[in-house]
Order: sequence, then C-alpha cells, then structure tokens
Amino acid sequence: MSRKDHGLPAPDAEALRRDVDALIARDLADPHRLLGAHPAPGGVVVRAWRPDAYEVVVHPEGGEPVTLERIHDAGLFAAELPGAELPLRYRFEVDYGQHGTFPIEDPYRHAPTVGDLDLHLMGEGRHEALWERLGAHVRELDGERGTSFAVWAPNARSVSVVGEFDGWDGRLHPMRTLGASGVWELFVPGVGDGQPYKYEIRTQDGTLKLNADPFAFATQVPPATDSVVHESRHAWTDDAWVERRNGTDHLAGPMSVYEVHLPSWRRKAGDELLSYAELADELADYAVEMGFTHVELLPVMGHPFPGSWGYQVTSYFAPTPRHGTPDDFRAFVDLLHGRGVGVLLDWVPAHFPRDSWALAEFDGTALYEHADPRRGSHPDWGTLIFNFGRNEVRNFLLASAQFWVEEFHVDGLRVDAVASMLYLDYSREEGQWVPNEHGGREDLEAVAFLKEMNEVVYAREPGTITAAEESTSWPGVSRPTYAGGLGFGFKWNMGWMHDTLEYFKQDPVHRRYHHHGLTFSLHYAFSENFILPLSHDEVVHGKGSLLQKMPGDRWQQLANLRALYGYMWAHPGKNLLFMGQEFAQEQEWSHERSLDWHLLDERHDHATAPTHSGVQAVVRDLNHVMREHPALWERDTDGSGFWWLEPNDAEHNVVAFARGAAYDPADPATLETRDLVVCVANLSPVPREGYRVGLPRGGGWREALNTDAAIYGGSGTGNGGQVRPDDVPWHGQPCSVELTLPPLGVLWLVPEADAS
Repeated sequence: MSRKDHGLPAPDAEALRRDVDALIARDLADPHRLLGAHPAPGGVVVRAWRPDAYEVVVHPEGGEPVTLERIHDAGLFAAELPGAELPLRYRFEVDYGQHGTFPIEDPYRHAPTVGDLDLHLMGEGRHEALWERLGAHVRELDGERGTSFAVWAPNARSVSVVGEFDGWDGRLHPMRTLGASGVWELFVPGVGDGQPYKYEIRTQDGTLKLNADPFAFATQVPPATDSVVHESRHAWTDDAWVERRNGTDHLAGPMSVYEVHLPSWRRKAGDELLSYAELADELADYAVEMGFTHVELLPVMGHPFPGSWGYQVTSYFAPTPRHGTPDDFRAFVDLLHGRGVGVLLDWVPAHFPRDSWALAEFDGTALYEHADPRRGSHPDWGTLIFNFGRNEVRNFLLASAQFWVEEFHVDGLRVDAVASMLYLDYSREEGQWVPNEHGGREDLEAVAFLKEMNEVVYAREPGTITAAEESTSWPGVSRPTYAGGLGFGFKWNMGWMHDTLEYFKQDPVHRRYHHHGLTFSLHYAFSENFILPLSHDEVVHGKGSLLQKMPGDRWQQLANLRALYGYMWAHPGKNLLFMGQEFAQEQEWSHERSLDWHLLDERHDHATAPTHSGVQAVVRDLNHVMREHPALWERDTDGSGFWWLEPNDAEHNVVAFARGAAYDPADPATLETRDLVVCVANLSPVPREGYRVGLPRGGGWREALNTDAAIYGGSGTGNGGQVRPDDVPWHGQPCSVELTLPPLGVLWLVPEADAS
C-alpha cells in the first residue's frame, strides 16, 4: 500500500490494511466496507478493485474525471474527491492496456438487495417466497440495470459470483456476507437475462469450489452445468383456469391423470427431442381427445443424468433446458390450461445427487445434507438426504414447492418417495440408522417438514393438489394436519396396484385362488383419499409392460388389459395411467426412445379388428363416460358411494358392485334419482349366459360401456341395448337382471335415462 491511507484517520489505518490484505487473500467477508464510495475528511474517497488493470478513472456524475491511484499492486485503486457528498453516482473507466478500455459501473456502491426481515424469516425457516430474494434477479437499482445475486453459504470464507461478464475471474466480484445469516449478496450492473454464472466459494480449508446456484431459475443444457440468469417475460392467459381451479373440490370431482416422461413421449425424426412448444400442442390435443383431466410430468426440474428420469434433481427452481427455456415451460402450462388440462409435477424432496458442483457439500461442509451418513446417505440410490431439521434447508424446499405452483401455475405436486422420508431405518439394517429423540424409527423432522409443506401450499393456493407416493401403512397421509395427518390431498394406493396386478397376472384358471386379492382393497379404500396408480414404476427394470404382464395369447392379453382398465376406472379412487399403457405398449418403457406409436396401426391377423387402437379407444371412452357420471367420482372417498353386489364369486372369476353419486339425506327423492353405475367384471375367458345381477333401481338399464365390444377388438359379446330388470330381489337389491357376461370383459350399466 502507499503511505496515503485515503480517507481513514490514523487509528483506522491498520483496519484498512487488514481489509486490503483480506481482499487480496480472498478472505474479506464484506468488500463493500472497503470498496466503493466512503466518507472522507472534506469529501469522499472512492476505491476500486480491478486486478490486471493499468489505470482506473472515476467519472463522478456532474464532476470532472479523476484518475485513481494504485494503492496496491494486486489491483486496488483509490482517489479522494474533495467536496463530493454521499450518495455519489459515478462510473469507472478501466484501462486494460492492449485489451482495451471499458466503462464499468461499480457493484460496490449499492445497498443490499436482501432485507433484514428476509434474513430473519429464512433463519426461522418461514420465508414462503424465498426465491424472490435468493438467486439471480434482473432488476434496476439506483437507476442502473443489472442482476442481484444472493446465495446461502454460511461456512464459506468468501464467495464470488463469476460468469462470462467477468471472464470467470473470481477475483473481480467478491460478495458480501449479510451478518450472521450466511447469505452472500452482490448487485452486478450490466448483467442481464441469458448470462451464465456460478459461485466461486472459498471453503474453510482454502479450497476453491465452483458451484451452480441452488436458486437458479435457468440452467445450461447438460452436460454443461452453469446457472443462467433468467428474467421471465411470459404473459399468463390462464386467469379463468386458476380461478376455477381454486374453487374446485378435487375430492368430489372427476380426475384421470396421464403420467408422462416428456423426453420419451414422442420424438422427432432422428430421435430429436420435442420442444416445450411442440409438446404443448401435441400433448394438449392428445389429452383432450383421450379425456384425461390432468397430465403428471416426471420431474422437469433440472437434472444432469437423463437415466434418473428426473428423480436426481440438481436445480430445484429451474425446469430442464432440454426442451427449451423456463418461459417456454410457462407457455406449455398456459396452453394446457387453455385446453382444459391440468398439470401436475413430480417433486423430489427426499434426496439429491452427490454432484460436487450442485448441492453436495455446497460450502465445503455438509450444508444441505446430514453430515452423519446414517442420516445423510441414501442406501438405495447412492444419493444424499436433506437435513430437514435445519431451518434454512427446510425453507429451501418449502420455497421450491411453492415456486412451481406460483411461478409456473402448476396445479399440484406429487411428492416422490415419501416412505423413505418417514422412516429413519428405511432400507437400513440394524446399526445403520440413528433413532429419533424418543428412541423410535420415525423421522420426526421429515414429518414436520411434510406437514408444513402441505399447509403452506394449500394456504397459498387452495385449489392445488398434493399427492404422496407412500407405500406403507403410515396413518393419515391424506388427512389434514389439524387432525393429526400429514396434510396431503391424495395418497397413491400402492396396495391396490400390487394386489390388482398380481391378480391379473394369473392365468384365469388359477384366479379363483387369488380372488381375495382383487377385492381386498375395498377393506381400506376409504381410509385415505386414494389415487389408483399404474405408473412408470410398473413398466421398468425388467417388469415388462402392462400388456406383457397379462396371461394368454395376444387376444386374451389385450382383453385382459381392457378389462383391467374397466375395473380400475369403476373402482373408488382417482385414476393414473403411465403413457403408452393406454395403447398397450408392448416393450418395457425406456427413457431413451419414443413410445411405439406405430402399434396403433396394427390389426388382428387376417382381420380388421383393432388391437392396440382398441385398447386406446377403451381408455378414451372410459374417461369420457366417467366424466358424465358423478357416481364414479363424487363419493370416491366416502363409503356411501360404493356397495358390493357380488364380491365372492371366485369360482367364476366374477365381481359386481354399484357406485352411487351424492344425494341429500333430508330429501328421499334425491336417493331415487341420483346417478348410478353398476360394474360387472367377468375375468374368465368363458362368456357367462344368464348371469343374474342385482340392481338398485327398476326401470330400463343399458350398457354404457362394454370392454369386449367389437369396436375395441373384443368378441362383441354383450347385451345389446336396453336391459330390463325383473322384480326378483338379488344381491340385496330390490330387483335384478340376467346378463350375458362377455369373456375377459367388464360391463358398465346405467339407468336408461342416464345412459351415455
């Protein structure tokens, strides 16, 4: 340093020297204390940190330019401006010799962009819109356009923001830490939308780490890992949809979900991925044609490894750039809403990958994860587990959940792997896990987080949906938190899925011995708000497609699959079907290729009967007929909307039950007129003539749907148009009818006035 200490009285000269040494050593926690404009006797002193510069000139607004003196060879410059006053507006002109001279606005003349209240709420884990403060935000500050950066790294010795705007030189933009919060912040003028960046973090042992922004709103296309500054310009057009959604009771409405992995749903020639815009057009058209109410997307959050299908997330606030920009994804959601289709996202708070450039040991310590591998390491997936007991980590995840709902207008979140979050001993042997404070196996911190997440989402966006993939008997998963539940809106019915597929895998001659597996789900069908999932998990890892699971020759396999869907759509609970299974995809699903859409052109050998297109037509008609009959959805979570007619005919592989819509108990007339559907399933390849089934009401009835109809590729066995019941009580009902039950077929009967 020069002997002139620029603006500091003698007692503070040593403090100046210490700050300069710390700045050069990359150890200065508050560079704003040294750099920028500061009061000095008789004026203002301006200091600039420009390593490798030959000369720096300051241009005060309304004043004459002044050349700064180099006060340290490492690149620290300073000049006193007599008579100047704070706040002072100015810019630098920096001469880099043969590399040119550049005008530069000073990042160190600006106040923090993160306030004390924000830091307090984050420390408490209660900042519900934390993404509005952390991350990279394009803004105008003191008349200058630029980007404010903020990142949580409490154990770092220093943090710099780097990017193309500074040649990725970590010396140029050291950030300041905001008190004890662990948040580092800097506003960089001139940085705008589309510019890549990262944080260069100096750990406690002096190591330099280059990390992506945990709150990045956009990322580069993998394998590149840079974060990207993003300023949304999308103008939403779905106000009417959101208003209608927020007034909808999803428990008492129709809901049929089409689960989709965007990269492998359809592809262009040459195996090229579709863009978000192309996907929006094609997927919206298809979902509407097929009658699905929602699409559920396997995780679209940024992830570097496509083989994880999106479940190893590194960017909890950015959609994958493989299909386009964040605004392209906003437009995707907007267009689907415009076509009347809801959008649900898979969301993964249970674990995250070990990529060193992402969240793992973010500031050189176990920050987002537990340090103890008995709690912080996932034994099944080789990933890391979030430390749900840390306020800031919990707030990070709470904000992520809310971010997708508010910023992307999605209609709900399906939370992956909830069972792995609930239990400390999940997939662990004795001695490999740490009991909770009461000596139990429940992860009380994860439980508290899930409850809070559901409370926040439903409080801020009451029309949204949260659903849990939870495979254990944990009580009250879809019950309100005030009643002791976890607060989810829905729970996937994994027991139904397992038992039903196990039944349908059996050769019909053996199904009589597995009949209880088909009917057991009704013992607990109303204990939770269930979604019946036939998801991606059932058609991977050697399990084969749903069609491959079905027994018999090809005709019987297709018939079995149609019957499975007919039974599933009539069963209490909302429906979810993974893409490709709606047209009987033959191959097991692979994320590396498109679905086999060409199968829709196939026909039975030497015949004109449809095969795969017939299954597709069944699913389409099931969705459309289901929507027209409140009996199939108004009382999905209430046992009063279901009753058995024939649960015990194992000998003939037949079950029959009735579904009824809501009615007013105070008005008996509504009971007599409410919507009804009777489902009869013959899961044997033998047609049943004269099979008597009880009906809850007299008058004319008819087939609303027959999965064995010729238009679906079936045998055409059925009951034609109207069926007229006899005054013969049967199955506990006041009347009954003799039916012809088609082989491996399901009938839906409705009163004649309600027939579709």
